[in-house]
Parts: sequence; structure tokens; C-alpha cells
Amino acid sequence: MATVGLVVHEQRPEASALAREAAAWLLARGHSVRLPKADAERVGLAEHGCRAEDLADGLDLAVTLGGDGTILRAVSLVSRRGVPLLGVNLGRMGYLADLEPEGLTEGLERFLSRDYGIEHRMLLSVAVERAGRPAPPPSVEGGDLWVLNEAVVERPAAGHTVHVAVQVQGRFWTTYSADGLIVATPTGSTAYAFSAGGPIVSPTARVLLMTPVSAHLSFDRSLVVEATDSIRIEVTERPATLVLDGREWGLLEKGDAIICTEAPSSARFVAFGARDFYGILKAKFGVADR
Repeated sequence: MATVGLVVHEQRPEASALAREAAAWLLARGHSVRLPKADAERVGLAEHGCRAEDLADGLDLAVTLGGDGTILRAVSLVSRRGVPLLGVNLGRMGYLADLEPEGLTEGLERFLSRDYGIEHRMLLSVAVERAGRPAPPPSVEGGDLWVLNEAVVERPAAGHTVHVAVQVQGRFWTTYSADGLIVATPTGSTAYAFSAGGPIVSPTARVLLMTPVSAHLSFDRSLVVEATDSIRIEVTERPATLVLDGREWGLLEKGDAIICTEAPSSARFVAFGARDFYGILKAKFGVADR
């Protein structure tokens, strides 16, 4: 019997209804169901709730019910333990979800009968260095922070820019004055980095992308580096905000830095056949066939 976790969009009623249906289907067949406590209480499955940090313990599969944002939250909860993820799209066209709601039962059946493949997506490891004072206690095991899309050092308020000095593989690159600086994975190339003018990269590639946001009198193009390279970003003037996969982590003071590297493990996505990334791109952006 399998233990299946459900991670549910926080505001979509249809996601809550689908979570209840999925839980009933699994429990009727002798499987176990687990949700983060807040999700469980919100969707009416409180008896299956657990602490968010315990969700991945012994988990065979994490099913996300929502959009790409829900998948990003699930990645942060389970990817360190190598738990595979199965995304069910309840938003607009998503880049990461493999199923539509009507296909969830069939998808679960195929997973439980081992009729599936795994697509590996690079994760970004972000370590925080504090200048002259201890770093905060690690909020996750390992101390560093793992994200699927991007880490962003950005201005905390309108009317100011961030000033950061960047090293690539231990060698000084340049200093940026900008609204922000993004370090993205290939998966994240279609997210914030794209809206800032960065390139789209095949999601199974292994590179890091560094893209400034509205650079002022400094290098304003994206830089693509080897996945094995490290990128160190140090705040050189006023404080900046660190945002990880769209969630604010906290404030970086002058002299603080982040070090971005490829994480030692990948996010593992359940796939039923090859994912048509380029077809999704064409549909998303209305690219003509000729």
C-alpha cells in the first residue's frame, strides 16, 4: 500500500473538492493519505493532517492540486527526500502539471501500477552568508534553501535600487545597480526571468541563468553559466529583500551575501510519456505554425 500526500491550492474551491475525491478514492483502496495540517483543515480532511515538515516522511507520492505555485510549494516540502511529484492543473495553462483534473484517477492508477516515468528538474541551492553576525538557524535540514524556479535579490521598497557585487566561480564579475537580480534554473526561465527579458531554456538543461531587472548604468543582459559554477551575490549598499520561488525569505543587510549553486538532487516529476515543452510554449504565447 502507498502513502500519498496532497498539497492543495489555498484559495480554489475546486481544488478542495478534488482533494476530498482523491482522498476517498485512495482510502477506499487501502492507501494512506497525508496533507499539511493547514491544507487538511481547510479542505475538511483534518484527521489526515500533519506538520508540514513531516509531510515527506515515508511518502511515496506528492500530488499537487492547483497551478504552478502549488507545485513550487510542494517542491519545498518534499524534494529533499526525493519524493516524486504529480501535478494536477487547476489554474491557467501550467508548465509543470502533467494532468488535468479529469485524469487524476487514471494517473493515480498508473502510478500505483508503476506505469510511469520520471522527469528530473534541476534545483537551485541558496546559502545565506551574514556579514559580521551569525546566520539565522536553518529553517530546513541541511541549512541551505532549495528552489525550483529562482532566487531574487530585489529592492524592498519603490524608489530605490539594489546594489550588489557578483562573483562567478570565485572570480569578480561586475556590480549591478538594478531593481533586482534573478538567478534562475532552466525551469525558472519561463517565470520571472522571462518577464525580465531573459532567455527561455529547455527545462532539462543544466545551467544557471542570471538576469538583472531594470539595470541602471550596468550590464543589462542575461548571463548563462555552467550548472557546476557558483554565483555569489553580495549586497554592497542599502538592504535588499531575498525572494525564493515567489515567497519572501527576509532582508539582506549591507555585506550579506547569497551563494547560488546547483542543488545535489533534482526535483522528480511523474510523467506519463514525454512532456511537450515546446508545444506548451507555442500554445502559451500563440506562436504560429508557419
